[in-house]
Amino acid sequence: MTMPANALPVFCIGLLAQICFSARILVQWVLSEKRREVVSPSLFWLFSLTGSMLFFLYGWLRQDFSIIFGQFISYYVYIGNLRLKGILDRLPRAVPVVLAMVPLAAVAATLTDVPHFVATFLRNEAVPLPVLVWGTVGQFVFTMRFVWQWFYSRREGVSLLPRTFWIISLTGSLLIVSYGLWRKDWILILGQSFGMVAYLRNILIDKKAAGRHTAESQHC
Repeated sequence: MTMPANALPVFCIGLLAQICFSARILVQWVLSEKRREVVSPSLFWLFSLTGSMLFFLYGWLRQDFSIIFGQFISYYVYIGNLRLKGILDRLPRAVPVVLAMVPLAAVAATLTDVPHFVATFLRNEAVPLPVLVWGTVGQFVFTMRFVWQWFYSRREGVSLLPRTFWIISLTGSLLIVSYGLWRKDWILILGQSFGMVAYLRNILIDKKAAGRHTAESQHC
């Protein structure tokens, strides 16, 4: 079967996005193993923001509402964590403003032709409504991990990745993989499959670290 003319570039954009997402997990995983506790490195959030922009574009080109919906929310959480890390303060003031405006510009462009957006993204013949709802629920759960992480970090005053973050990640990832299997979207399947291994490992690392801290406090 002949591949559509635009299929390869779209696939490459999605692949680059997943490489960024996988890189963030790999960096965080390695540093957590080294420290023997779950850490939230700056590179995790830089890779997240880059991957989010690419994955939003991929979802748009794939006319996949569930993908662009998930990335729209998490994008701002990435920016917020970079601000907590002090990364954005080191950049020219115009850069954070431009970063914050990118998704809003996409929404503004969408509002210029709402009927076309609805017909293309919400009534896509390639994605029946029940499947679209399932995929959107998966993206919503997956995105809520960052909303929870943001509130948790704001409460503590520092960027953290609590155990609940990884539990929500694993749940959302399973939903997205099942959606990706239906759509035969290998970008979704491969990216999420790698992540699930890291999510499980981070849960174990956090449990061991909590046990170690408890034992140390009891001996003090």
